[in-house]
Amino acid sequence: MRLSFRLKHHFFSAFREFFVHHHGSLEFRAKIFALLIASDEERTVENYIIVKNIGMEIYKNDEDRANLLMLSTKELVKKVQDNNGLDIDTLIAHIQKELKIIPRYAKKIDIESLKPIIELTHDRDTISYQENILEFLKTLKEETLHNKKSQIAKDEENLASKY
Repeated sequence: MRLSFRLKHHFFSAFREFFVHHHGSLEFRAKIFALLIASDEERTVENYIIVKNIGMEIYKNDEDRANLLMLSTKELVKKVQDNNGLDIDTLIAHIQKELKIIPRYAKKIDIESLKPIIELTHDRDTISYQENILEFLKTLKEETLHNKKSQIAKDEENLASKY
């Protein structure tokens, strides 16, 4: 990563909500990735490369935004790893809470894009745990999209009229 990006990242970390367009959306995606990555104690740099590559697809080759997604994911995983006020259960609770507040975020859960992270795992128990997490996320997405269909449509209509 370029030095200029690293400096920007440290600045943005402190003031992310103010300077990053659609900060909440990026943070939600980071939580989804962090949930899966943190569930494997033997995480590797390849996990974060996958996140960055997916970010490049999501953000239409905006490298800075893809790097922010990757670094936000890394920060969350580190908090879980260091037991710094965040664990897997708390991360799940945050995801569920955000979906109740902003149900359209359910569309940001892309199960297929998460599968390559599981492919990096070697331990059978961890793979099983990660597959359970994917199944949970899939169910959560489907239930949210079904139960909050009218609210999602209204929110998207409001967003479209703002921009």
